[in-house]
Amino acid sequence: MRGYLTKSEIKMYAIFVLSLLPIAVLCYNKSLYIGTISPFWLIVMLILMLAGSFIEIPVTTIRSIKNEQLSRFAPIIEEIYAVPLTSELNNGKERVFDTKITLNLGGFVIPGIAILYLLLTQPNNTALEIMLIIIVAVTFLSEIVNGIGTVVPEYIGILAIPFALLISPHETAPITFIAGIGGILIGIIALTFTFNKEKYGSAYLNIGGAGSFKAVYVTALIASLFSYFV
Repeated sequence: MRGYLTKSEIKMYAIFVLSLLPIAVLCYNKSLYIGTISPFWLIVMLILMLAGSFIEIPVTTIRSIKNEQLSRFAPIIEEIYAVPLTSELNNGKERVFDTKITLNLGGFVIPGIAILYLLLTQPNNTALEIMLIIIVAVTFLSEIVNGIGTVVPEYIGILAIPFALLISPHETAPITFIAGIGGILIGIIALTFTFNKEKYGSAYLNIGGAGSFKAVYVTALIASLFSYFV
């Protein structure tokens, strides 16, 4: 786990947990599902995503710049994004970060496996086409924040909904899940490996974690609920 729980983070997780309560009831009544993901495995997946958001899996290391102004704004950034930025600045070399790129268990690995399962058991070209739109939206609307990495707008995944309703309304739930979350994750990967490392830097780049987990989880919750209405 990279970060720690601030008051705002505790409130966010409390909202997510409360959201799971009615979803659990609907899954128990077999009213929610996403494509070939059954109600039981849907609620299990959502619970594991939330619990797994605290676990980062390191995959590689790169070097990025330590911005001179970063220490000045570190306390503010720490409060907003709930990461121990001050201690991270004191580690390693004076002017560069030995940046660890990690995959978040709850925000990348679990939803990634779910997306692959859906595509293998019920191929959906429409979802892949809409995913391309979300990838473009993520690359244009997200930003690289010094000390954090890629920060994605929290509700960017729901951009998939109007396209799904227009093209294939009876498959809105799986399309939103695949296109929304898949587009977010692929967009983050693209930004992670192409950003200007001489201008921006961070001790960690968390794919699906800090800066993007909320966007992934909100998309998963909304996609789940759409299966009830559509």
